[in-house]
Formats: sequence, structure tokens, C-alpha cells
Amino acid sequence: MILRINGQEENVPRCNTLFELISAKDLKAGRIVVEYNSGIVAKERWREVVLNEKDNIEIVSFVGGG
Repeated sequence: MILRINGQEENVPRCNTLFELISAKDLKAGRIVVEYNSGIVAKERWREVVLNEKDNIEIVSFVGGG
């Protein structure tokens, strides 16, 4: 399946839900915010969001520093 992730098209095999995508990318749930087709999705809903061809996903991670 082709998805647009952070502005780049990616072929993402075997990811049916947003949760599966985040897991496949080995991202830390506590440090990211996910926007799916122009709407922010709460972490509690990641398992419910079914991915479709050409969806737009933005993943923003927080980095600590000083």
C-alpha cells in the first residue's frame, strides 16, 4: 500500500491500522503525535484507524533538550 508519510510516498506492506504502522516503524507512542488525513488522532484510537491507499500521515516526534 502506498501512503504519504511526512510528505514522502512510502510503500508500506502489511499495515492495516495506524497502530500497526507506528509499531512497524518502531516509534515510541509517548513521544509522537500523529495527524491522519488532516486530523490529529488520539493514541487511544490508533487501533481503530484503518489505513487506505494514498492516505496522508504526518508523524511529529518530541525531542528533549536544553
